[in-house]
Amino acid sequence: MKCYYYLTSTRDSVRKITEDLHNAGVDDWFIHTMSKDEVGLKRDKIHSSNYLEQLDFLRFVLLGGVAGSIFGVVIAAIFKSVDLFGQEVPNSAYYAIVLFALMFGAWEGGLAGVALENRKIRPFHDDLEAGAYLLLIYAKNKFENPVIETMKSKHPEAEWVAVDSGFYNPLSKLKRIEPKRSEATAL
Repeated sequence: MKCYYYLTSTRDSVRKITEDLHNAGVDDWFIHTMSKDEVGLKRDKIHSSNYLEQLDFLRFVLLGGVAGSIFGVVIAAIFKSVDLFGQEVPNSAYYAIVLFALMFGAWEGGLAGVALENRKIRPFHDDLEAGAYLLLIYAKNKFENPVIETMKSKHPEAEWVAVDSGFYNPLSKLKRIEPKRSEATAL
C-alpha cells in the first residue's frame, strides 16, 4: 500500500476529488485531507487527517523506546557488574530495569512527538498555512493505477507532490515528486 500526496487550492476541488475516488473504488477510510479549514472539511463531510498523520508522535515513541532500551541495558549491565543489589538477584530484576527504561523512553518520546509536526508533512507546512489542502490517498496495490489515472485525467488542478512507499511507517522517507520540466521552466 502506498500513500499519494496531492496539493490543491480549494475545498470544492477536494470534494470533487473525493467523489471521483469513491467512484473509482477507493473507500473514504483511505482518503485523508489536511487543512487549516477543519470546520469546512467537517461541514462538507470530507474525511480529515488524524493525529498520527499530523504529529510526529509515533516516530518519537519508537525512537524513545529504542533509546530507553539501550539506556536500560547499559544501566542493568552496570548494576550486574558491580553487584549493586547483591549476588542473589534474579535476572528478571535486570529485565525489569530494561523494561522500565524502554517504557519511560517511549513515554518521553511520545511527549516530544506530540509537540512536533510530522516530518512527512513539514515540507508542505507553508502551503497548508497559505490555505492549500493536502490530500493523503492510501492506495492498495490494485487501486494504485486507478488513483493515479483518476487524478491525472479528472483533476489536473491537484499537484502530485509526494509518494510514501509504506502504509504508515514513521521511519520511512517521503519521496518528493519533482515538477515536470515544462512546469519548472515556466516558474
